[in-house]
Amino acid sequence: MRLTIFWERMADHFGAVYADSFARDHVMAELGGRTVHEALDAGWDAKDVWRAVCTSMDVPADKR
Repeated sequence: MRLTIFWERMADHFGAVYADSFARDHVMAELGGRTVHEALDAGWDAKDVWRAVCTSMDVPADKR
């Protein structure tokens, strides 16, 4: 998954403004105690990060 697609999905689910705030501030166990930004900066694949967000935040199946 390209980062542009990842951020489009984040904005679609959380809203354009909150998506970045969530990604910066919300620490998730599914990401090893990292935020979205930290996981991406550490080299995690965007698809794996998106899957973790979906699991953590109960993103509906039609948006996954």
